[in-house]
Amino acid sequence: MRKSLMRLTLRQLQVFRSVCDSRSYSRAAEEMALTQPAVSLQIRQLEELVGQPLFEYVGKKLYLTEAAEALKRASTDIFQRLESLDMQLSDLQGSLQGQLNLAVESSAKYFVPHLFAAFKRQQPDVSLHLTVVNRSQVIKRLSDNRDDLVIMSLVPQDMALEFLPFLNNPIIAVAPPGHPLYRAAKLTLQDLEPYPLLVREPGSGTRKACEEYFQQKRAHFAQILEVTSLDAQKECVVAGLGLALLPRHAVSLELATGLLRELPVEELPLFRSWCAVHARGKRLTPVAQAFLAFIREERAQISALAERFAGTLPATTAGS
Repeated sequence: MRKSLMRLTLRQLQVFRSVCDSRSYSRAAEEMALTQPAVSLQIRQLEELVGQPLFEYVGKKLYLTEAAEALKRASTDIFQRLESLDMQLSDLQGSLQGQLNLAVESSAKYFVPHLFAAFKRQQPDVSLHLTVVNRSQVIKRLSDNRDDLVIMSLVPQDMALEFLPFLNNPIIAVAPPGHPLYRAAKLTLQDLEPYPLLVREPGSGTRKACEEYFQQKRAHFAQILEVTSLDAQKECVVAGLGLALLPRHAVSLELATGLLRELPVEELPLFRSWCAVHARGKRLTPVAQAFLAFIREERAQISALAERFAGTLPATTAGS
């Protein structure tokens, strides 16, 4: 090992990671409560120890060099090991402490806080850092080892991953109360085809699951309106702009208050499982291990919790 690397300090790595995340010396200085010259000095000293430039400007935008990317990966490992050590020391003292870094697909953001709250009642000294992204961003974060665990459905088969399914994610068709299909006793997917369908952006897990299902069921929607957030998608349905297929967990409040109605489509709900996922061989922190153990062992409690998100119509069997 280069002797110069032995002189790296954790403070230098903290400043470096802040610049990486913000792509700005001034924003990093603000975040770290330092002056901009102090940040510049720390990065300059770090570059001298590494022996290569870490950042470069193209136009007015700051980019990471290859050396910076390598250092960023190494620093992530270092801080994860220190966090794990802190948790292990707390565990030896008889209490589990630390932070769970969790990334979730956007449609899981309604249920997961309640799931973590149930976990926290057993482990009151743990905290949560929650990142909400779409499916394609979750996959990128898995590749970059950004989180302790991710919650997603449709786990990629072409990646070396460990996953634990723990809850059904029923996808249902919803419409506003005044819609022509609202009072139908029974519908098929083909009955929905004449109406505009509101979908999420490419990269959404719900959109991917629905598109695959439509293909399987030979359902074709000529009028597609793309909306880039789940909350906006729900609001567009409430406004009468079209129908949508959405996770029931995400629309429980709207169903309960009558803002939306679940359509009795024979082929729905479409069931997918929420899974807790991490890279195969990843060294999990004690908090992450405890959270996995909780969702593995507390199925009855999780099922009871999910009842609160059941919506207003009884579930039907998914189409084969």
